[in-house]
Amino acid sequence: MSDRPDTPLLDRVHVPVDLKDIDDRDMPQLADELRAEMIDAVSVTGGHLGAGLGVVELTLAIHKIFDTPHDRLIFDVGHQCYPHKILTGRRDRIRTLRQEDGLSGFTRRAESEYDPFGAAHSSTSISAGLGMAVASAMAEEPRNVIAVIGDGAMSAGMAYEALNNAGALDARLIVILNDNDMSIAPPTGAMSAYLARLASGRTYMGVREFGKKLTAYLGKAVDRAITRAVEHARGYVTGGTLFEELGFYHIGPIDGHSFDHLLPVLRNVRDNAQGPVLIHVVTQKGKGYAPAEAAADKYHGVSKFDVITGAQAKAPPNAPSYTRVFADALIEEAAHDEKIVAVTAAMPSGTGLDKFLEVYPERCFDVGIAEQHAVTFCAGIASEGYRPFAALYSTFLQRAYDQVVHDVAIQGLPVRFPIDRAGFVGADGPTHAGSFDTTYLATLPGFVVMAAADEAELKHMVRTAAAYDEGPISFRYPRGEGAGVDLPERGSLLEIGKGRLIKEGGKVAILSFGTRLADCMLAAEDLDAAGLPATVADARFAKPLDHELILQLARHHEVMITVEEGAVGGFGSHVMQFLAHEGLLDNGLKFRPLVMPDYFMQQAKPEAMYARAGLDREGIVKAAFQALGNERLVSTSTQA
Repeated sequence: MSDRPDTPLLDRVHVPVDLKDIDDRDMPQLADELRAEMIDAVSVTGGHLGAGLGVVELTLAIHKIFDTPHDRLIFDVGHQCYPHKILTGRRDRIRTLRQEDGLSGFTRRAESEYDPFGAAHSSTSISAGLGMAVASAMAEEPRNVIAVIGDGAMSAGMAYEALNNAGALDARLIVILNDNDMSIAPPTGAMSAYLARLASGRTYMGVREFGKKLTAYLGKAVDRAITRAVEHARGYVTGGTLFEELGFYHIGPIDGHSFDHLLPVLRNVRDNAQGPVLIHVVTQKGKGYAPAEAAADKYHGVSKFDVITGAQAKAPPNAPSYTRVFADALIEEAAHDEKIVAVTAAMPSGTGLDKFLEVYPERCFDVGIAEQHAVTFCAGIASEGYRPFAALYSTFLQRAYDQVVHDVAIQGLPVRFPIDRAGFVGADGPTHAGSFDTTYLATLPGFVVMAAADEAELKHMVRTAAAYDEGPISFRYPRGEGAGVDLPERGSLLEIGKGRLIKEGGKVAILSFGTRLADCMLAAEDLDAAGLPATVADARFAKPLDHELILQLARHHEVMITVEEGAVGGFGSHVMQFLAHEGLLDNGLKFRPLVMPDYFMQQAKPEAMYARAGLDREGIVKAAFQALGNERLVSTSTQA
């Protein structure tokens, strides 16, 4: 067991107000201690590392200068918030991060008064902050609202929508742009810091406000001409013309790891700013931990690791991950079809498209954190006869639903949607769980909706989607390793709307949609042993349904159970709709749809989450017995 880091200054900070008693000269040492504490904690729990390390000084400076929680601090993409959690009364629980009944890996309103807004997806902070600022103004309750946005989140259109609105409202909002990959501008040293302090000071801001009032007397046309000329001139010296045009007072870029730069600028903004302000801060992702500085992408999210070496502990895989199988299958199909194109929204490694990019760089596009654009971009590609694959996580595709409906489905364009992270995702909790995609896609006319039962089926679905040109088509698969089945060299073409019979019984029919098929087979073994012979089928398609297969199961079994890794309204609901119209629910069939529960389940190990949802072996058996009016539970064991 490793020793905890020595943190004498951090031990004095229990809540942010304690930072007021820390001398400015001691802040660098406090930052070193906070960074060491965070590294030690994440080495135990795993989680997001690089982003939090990059905002240690910034987080300390904000909490020291402002009066949180009265002043609202919002972190965009909540995985930047680990230092914030340590400083806000949660240090004693920081080693429960992302564990069952532990701290969330993101900001969460129910967890602390210091988390005024929950954030796990990106680009929401400016909109939420503007809402808080407007509400404070209406309530005549003065407060500062600080939105920290970064880690690529400024590539999303929602951020610019909010900036545009905030500038028009002239709201008292402080946006801190955390530029942690120098994607906008590099740090410009002491002169930039000096200009930032000067521009944020009382004298400059006072003259600026006086000038605005004076020119207002000369008429709107003259006022706007003079104001824009001044801001353009300042923009050439300090940058930020875009933000000034949107109505923000722009400061920076400044060094986000220097308290000599951060503290005076934040104090000046706190004391002097009137309308919306944007502070451009340049930081280094992974700052202060050599392995994370050297490989920011690999240390963005980590498993448990050795603090000394940085080596991450990962169990040897028993089977390739679904994501890797998808990537390999898509590369294989692209070798046979030069019109296949792959698109991702800032998740090339998460979706496996980094592998595709290596082989076909001219046919792979990363559009940034912009799922709406990604979907319509693919629609445009499809309209010209190409075959785009929009590879997105289930939970991220939600952002682009209007584009899926309006730009793809209504026009019948053959965009392919590989949907990663289907079902529960464990430590990332409800914000990243793939719960709703079957429901929100299968309701759309003309959509083909598939789910892979294992990695071999995934290869079949990649090929099937590549060949399907009649309209939009999707296929979903979970995070993690496959079932360990033998993989074909190349996937086969599936007949659209046709499932498969896996095992035949006579009393209970289990119809699986997705990777719960393995648990369905285990449940069937238990039912057979209990004298209730079970049939198991893999639906493959939620839309179009295999009517022939469903009728066969419904007519020849007393109980029919559907099992899916999704919310109510999905596959089971479509099956029930069909059965009702066929009159089969009136003829004594006991139908039980098993779905995710109707609440947002907090993080835990995936197997625990499926057990709690009743979607595991024991839950399926229990559903069968309850349908037959027998509450007797079958004891099962998953141990060898």
